[in-house]
Amino acid sequence: MKQRSHHRPSLRHIGHALGSMPSTNSLTHVSHSAVLSAFDRFASVVTRWAGSPVVFSMALAMVLTWAISGPLFGFSETWQLVINTGTTIVTFLMVFLIQQSQNKDSVAIHLKLNELLAAHREASNRMIGIESMCEQDLRELAEFYAGLAERAKASGPNKEAHSIDEEGMPAEPRSKGHATTV
Repeated sequence: MKQRSHHRPSLRHIGHALGSMPSTNSLTHVSHSAVLSAFDRFASVVTRWAGSPVVFSMALAMVLTWAISGPLFGFSETWQLVINTGTTIVTFLMVFLIQQSQNKDSVAIHLKLNELLAAHREASNRMIGIESMCEQDLRELAEFYAGLAERAKASGPNKEAHSIDEEGMPAEPRSKGHATTV
C-alpha cells in the first residue's frame, strides 16, 4: 500500500498559483498564463485611465452632484448611503488593480537594476536580489551607504569608487524568517 505524501505547498508556490507577482531572484516570472496576462492588461489600462484628469473631473462632478442633491433628498440616510457604498466599492476594487500595477512596476525596476549591476564590472553582484533580504540586513546595508555618503562629503571634490564588497557588510544575508534580537 502506497503512503500518501502530505506535502504542504510553500507560500511562494501558493502565491504563484494565485497569480501574485514573482520574486525577482527566481525564475518563476518566466511562465505565462492567459488569465494573468488578461488581468495584467486590464489592471494596467484601468489604473492609467483612473489616474487621468478626465476621470478625476468625472469623479469630482459626481461628488458635487451628490452634494448638491442633498437638499432634494433631505440629507437622508439613503442619500448618505449612496456615496458611502459607491466610494467603498470603487476603493476596494481599485486597491487590487493598483497593487497589481505596482507589483509589476516593482518587478520590472528590480530586473532592470539587476541587469545594470550584473553588467557593470565594478558593481557588486551581491546587490542582485537584495529585495529578498530581511529588514535588519537592509538596515545594515542602508547604514553602509550612509557611511559612504559621509565619506563622499569628507573627500570633497575627489571621487572614490566603493562597493558593498568592502568591509562592514555581512557575508551571508539572513533569510526573511530569521529572528533577530533587539
